[in-house]
Amino acid sequence: MPLILIYSGKKTVRYLAAIISILAFVHPFGLAAQISKPTTLAELAVYNGPDREQLLIAGAKKEGKVVWYTALAGGSYKDLAHGFEAKYGVSVESYRGASRDLIAKVLAESQAKRYLMDVAESSPPLLMLMRAMKRLTPFSVPHLAKFSADAKEDAGKGTVFWATDRESYMGFAYNKDKLPATAVPKNYDGLLNPALKGKMAFVTTDTGSRTVGAMLRAKGEEFLKRLRAQELTMHSVSAQALNDMIISGEVEASPTIFRNHALVAAAKGAPVAWLPMEIVPASAGSAGLSSQAPHPHAAVLFVDFLFSPDGQKILESYDYGSAAKEYGFKRWYIEKGMSIVELERESDRWEKLLRDLSRK
Repeated sequence: MPLILIYSGKKTVRYLAAIISILAFVHPFGLAAQISKPTTLAELAVYNGPDREQLLIAGAKKEGKVVWYTALAGGSYKDLAHGFEAKYGVSVESYRGASRDLIAKVLAESQAKRYLMDVAESSPPLLMLMRAMKRLTPFSVPHLAKFSADAKEDAGKGTVFWATDRESYMGFAYNKDKLPATAVPKNYDGLLNPALKGKMAFVTTDTGSRTVGAMLRAKGEEFLKRLRAQELTMHSVSAQALNDMIISGEVEASPTIFRNHALVAAAKGAPVAWLPMEIVPASAGSAGLSSQAPHPHAAVLFVDFLFSPDGQKILESYDYGSAAKEYGFKRWYIEKGMSIVELERESDRWEKLLRDLSRK
């Protein structure tokens, strides 16, 4: 039926504009693209329709499960899996390993052209490798609007290759019963206090070398030369193990301790305290979407869950930091803006400088 309007001023113009808008929405050549449903992984990953969650849930239940590779340890990854299963009724098949183990597994599967993984969650080097191999699909998650730009690896057009779902912060920890308050530093310059001579330790893992990288970034190489005079001790143990040594009093202090390790111990009555320096290296756990995800609906739904308030709450219950929150210190996302080659070069430099700190 033809539509006839008799012009009677501005009011009719407004009516006409509204009707044109409605017709544009239902017309097959108008906004048809906006009401069509996504079918491929790439489409699902960026779909932002109001039925996004319902569509993903329905598809995920048909697919039956999501396969998740993660470097998370302890109960955190198990609680995330249980939380997702309880909320959506879709099972989670988890493969847990250190970052280097996950890298080896992804490389082996790619070589065999046997793609099992839906979602990767690990330190950025794994995601950097997958991007170089074209194994990542850019995605958008509504919850990421609250996350800092530094915590997202931009893929253009409002999408990301990966984003930080949990953070651990490196800083200075000390035994409150051993180290006098006058010796506790407030910044990197405070580490040069003569009262700290012979009382500080470093781990020789990448936690130690990345701490050196932060010092180099904030204070320069001359500072590291002066720090060498503080008679530092080196320990080939994890940051967690060194934190335990601080608690026992075997070591009095270290600038290579994770905030969550110290907070968990302090909450149980241990005599340990943690504080940030000028910049705080953020050891980031990031999530990305496999471009060969065998369960596309479940994969996108799981990524959504990781960054949702429900997923973030579970991670924060294990004292992980959130990129959506401020903690009163300046974070440094170590890998941000680097290629794999650049990161390898810088890591080699930091390791050399770390070794130099122990030389007399």
